[in-house]
Amino acid sequence: MMYPYIKNINHETVENLAELVAIQPGQIVSKTLAQNKAVSLTLFAFAKGEEISTHESSGDAMVQVLEGTGQFTVDGKEYVLNAGQVLVMPAQKPHAVYAKEDFKMLLTVVFPQKES
Repeated sequence: MMYPYIKNINHETVENLAELVAIQPGQIVSKTLAQNKAVSLTLFAFAKGEEISTHESSGDAMVQVLEGTGQFTVDGKEYVLNAGQVLVMPAQKPHAVYAKEDFKMLLTVVFPQKES
């Protein structure tokens, strides 16, 4: 694994995560901060009306809404999250994301590791 482990963000600098990714009309913008076999950290900016269709992950996915409001559907149940709120979407459960309005989030996925 190459250093730095966390990329696309200044080290030893106080940052506002929401300011590191910009809303673009008609798009979903993402910025990867870390990606390896154990964990993934990605910032997202969703324009109103954009969505990620239903899919599954092999790891537990935790979303933290940084700005705005996002709608998350997990195994058929809808959750509406506002800035400052988090939701864990368990591994292997189908989930989707919809932007009820412009919003930004941090996605953290922790993947299963083989027992030694």
